[in-house]
Amino acid sequence: MADAKYKIIMLIDDNEIDNLINQRIIEASGICEHIFTHTGGKSAIEYLRNADKISDKAGIQNVLPELIFLDIDMPLMDGFQFLEEYEKLPMRVLDYCKIVMLTSSINSKDIKKSKQYEYVKEFINKPLSKENLVNLAV
Repeated sequence: MADAKYKIIMLIDDNEIDNLINQRIIEASGICEHIFTHTGGKSAIEYLRNADKISDKAGIQNVLPELIFLDIDMPLMDGFQFLEEYEKLPMRVLDYCKIVMLTSSINSKDIKKSKQYEYVKEFINKPLSKENLVNLAV
């Protein structure tokens, strides 16, 4: 896909149906080549840690996502706990990946809190739409 804006996008949401719908919307938009989904923050953090190690040690093509859509309300590790762990990753990961909060939360405290994280570039309310994707400023 020559005109794709991103090589890899990652979806992190505990709701598998939301992941499936969002994946279909992203695929239909044609903005990326690959979509990785995670149903929890812990597995996503582990993926990012391992992807960084693999690309660093093996010298293979980058397998890190350029864009991460992150839900807030998830069990075990919510979106903000994910962000706390994310900030501990190597600088090359932090510089490469951009995060968009994609949530059903309409709580103004969540919006304000998400803006405290340097790596969160936007806050979008579900559902994801082609219009949201076209208007992304990341």
